[in-house]
Formats: sequence, structure tokens, C-alpha cells
Amino acid sequence: MQAEQAARVLMPVEAEAYVEALETLTIKDIGTDRWLKQHEYIEKLNMQAIISASTNEDEFVKEFLVSYDKIPVLIHELLAVEVWTQKIFSLLVRMDFQPSSTIPVYTVLYHEATIINLLETIMYHKDTCESAEDTMLDLLDYCYRKIVDLIARSPDHEETEDVETAPNIREFVEHPTTFEDLKKQQRALDFDVAVKAVTILRYITDHLDSLPLSTTHRLLNTHNIPILLVQLIENCPWTREGNGRLRKYVDGRWQEVPPEDRMRLTKIEGQVWIALYNVLMGPSCQQKYEYNDYNKNQVLKVRGYLHEVLLDQFPHLAELQRYLEHLSMMEAPPARKDLVLEQVPEVRERILQENKGKWEALAKHQVRTVFNPSTEQLKELSKRWAVTYNLDLLESMLVDPPKCAVCGQPASKRCSRCQNEWYCRRECQVNHWYKHKKACDLMAAPKSAQS
Repeated sequence: MQAEQAARVLMPVEAEAYVEALETLTIKDIGTDRWLKQHEYIEKLNMQAIISASTNEDEFVKEFLVSYDKIPVLIHELLAVEVWTQKIFSLLVRMDFQPSSTIPVYTVLYHEATIINLLETIMYHKDTCESAEDTMLDLLDYCYRKIVDLIARSPDHEETEDVETAPNIREFVEHPTTFEDLKKQQRALDFDVAVKAVTILRYITDHLDSLPLSTTHRLLNTHNIPILLVQLIENCPWTREGNGRLRKYVDGRWQEVPPEDRMRLTKIEGQVWIALYNVLMGPSCQQKYEYNDYNKNQVLKVRGYLHEVLLDQFPHLAELQRYLEHLSMMEAPPARKDLVLEQVPEVRERILQENKGKWEALAKHQVRTVFNPSTEQLKELSKRWAVTYNLDLLESMLVDPPKCAVCGQPASKRCSRCQNEWYCRRECQVNHWYKHKKACDLMAAPKSAQS
């Protein structure tokens, strides 16, 4: 029993209370104590959901979110922070805002990654997708926007090289940065969020038969997702090649791929192929997708990628290969035109309309009230972060050992004060102390108070 409890961030009764407390908040609430409390709830629910899914245990977080009808709340919060980033954060950048600490702003940016990570974990299940109800259209539009942005990124563009991997909140606290660095890290976060949006899109295509007809129509004809997926296969934004090296984005970080594994599909590449298979081979999709000349020519480009190595890894794609060969030699049947009273997404549009013309006033208000904390306020916030972002449990589940903060070698020694930084030897710890001291003081204070 103790071992089972040790493998949890939350007990079921705690998770139920957190889920029940989730509510839809406004743009003006972002950054306030009320919003921070909800962010803490979602962060802990996210960590517990990951642990439950990874260990094949009871996924009680997912069950509570479905039973309390909170999936629409999560989608609303996801869209709210997306709008905040587009409207408010862009104004903060133009205002040349120089806060005493960038951590409160980064917490808001990181909130989007937390929510989409939670949705990615739980939306594998059919009942989760069904419980989204009308907000599924908003989530589909969100995924479409993120994937379009992902395709628009050039793999060798300088902004993708500024920050290899977006830091989590704990890493951000340990290594404070300037507002200029924050803009680069926001782009890295955007990339990670877009990759997760691809996985969520795949889950939506898995369960199209159980979702409203408007979802299928919007996916196929409004957004033309089949062509979007073909572009992902052609552009492959999670792959970088240069100087004789190939790197791929795997499990949230860029990793060099050895020559013998170059043709092996990563998890995200597999998600794209599964989604494409679903939207081209699903009976309802074949009936509703319109194969005009452009669509047909674009879809047929996929044939060049269906080689033997890929088919060995995904044997069921042979069926897709045969379908494309037949499609190339014949006229595609016209799409069946059903009379559909199409729903339209409402959540994001409602957020935009409620705050129309108020963006500059909201930005100035949040600068005064939440994003430029005093030293005392920052200490209070650090206490909350020390409790919320206790990732020891997740670290214990990672396959890779901790890495030294100085040289990157496998590390076995840990800072005894804050318990957050790892070193391979004492010399590295001593050399790093002048950089680590400020963050160590900030993180160690609340732990000492708790003791």
C-alpha cells in the first residue's frame, strides 16, 4: 500500500476535489491568485495523469474530468491562454516591459503547455473525446492553427536554434532569464505545444464516428486535414539535418539519431501516419471527402513515402498504399452531399468579443498588479512553486539518468539545499555555485520553512 501511494502525486480524493474546483476564468483573471491556484491544480492533475498512464494504473484523473464534465473547462482555459499570448504577451513585448522577475509571465506561457499535455494524456480515450461535446470544434480549430504554425516554421530558421527545449517551471526558477530570453523560450514552448496538437488531432480522427457530424465536416472540408497531414510528412518539422548529423524531436527534446536508426519512425511521425490513415481510409471520411484535382494530386504525393521500411514498421499502411494506387488510376467518386446543420466553434470567438478593444488596458492592468512582483511577493510565490513543481516522482520514472548542470555527464550528486540541481562531481558544483546561488536561495527558503 505504501509503495502504491509513493507512486502518486495525488490521492483519488484529492484529485476529485481539484477537478470539482476547476472553473472557467476570464482573461483578466490570468496571473491572479485565483488563476494561480487553478494552474497548480491542473499541473498536479497533469503529473498524476502521466503517472497513471505510464504505469497502467487506474486513470482516476481522466474519470473525474469526464464525470464532472470538466473537459470543456480545460479547452476553454487552453483557448484563453492562447488568446492571452497572442494579444497580451505581444503587447508586453512591444511595451519593452522589464519586470523584476520574468517567472510570473513564464508561468502563464507554460500554462498552455500544461493543459495540452493533460489533454494529450487523456484524449486517447473515446469517452474523453465524447465529453468535450460542442467544444470539440474549438479544440479541432486550435490543433489546426498550431499545426499550420508548425509547418510554417523553417527547420533551419534561427529562431528554432535559440532554445533547444523549453524549460519547465522549476528549471526556469533555477536559471532566471531576461525578458528577451523569455521571447525565445516562448517560441520553444510553441513548438512543443504544436507537436502535442498533432497527437490530439490523431485521437480526434480515431473517434470521428462517435463525434458530431460537424466535426467530420469541419475536419475534412473546412480545414482539409488530409492535405495538412501530407504537408507534415513532406516538411517533417521535427527533423533537423546538417553537418552530417540527423536530429529528431523525441519526448520533448532534440536528440541525435544514429545512422542505423535514421529510417525508424519516432512516436510523433507514427501519429501523423495513423491520422492520415484514419482520414483517408475511414468509411465516413471516404464518403464525405471531396477529391477535386488539387486534393487528389496532393494526396497521391504520399505514395513516394510508403517504402518497404515504413511498411515493415506499420504493416496496415499497405492497405493505404493499395488505395492510393487505385486512386491514381481512376476518377475519385464525388463526395456525398448531405444536408448538415453545421455547428461553429464558439469559445474562442466569445473570448475575443468579450475583450474586444480592451487588450491594451488589460496589459497595463496586469503589468501593475501581477507581472511585476515585489521581492516579498516573489518569495511567497516561490513557496507555492516549490510545492507545485516537485518533480521528484516524475524524475524517478525517467529512463535517462540525471545530467550534470555543468558538463552534461550522468550525475549522482544533488544540491543538498534545494534538491533541484544535479552534478557529476564536487568541482562542477563549486564552479556552478555563483550561477546557482540565487535560485538555490529562492527554492531552499520554502523547503526550510516547511521543515
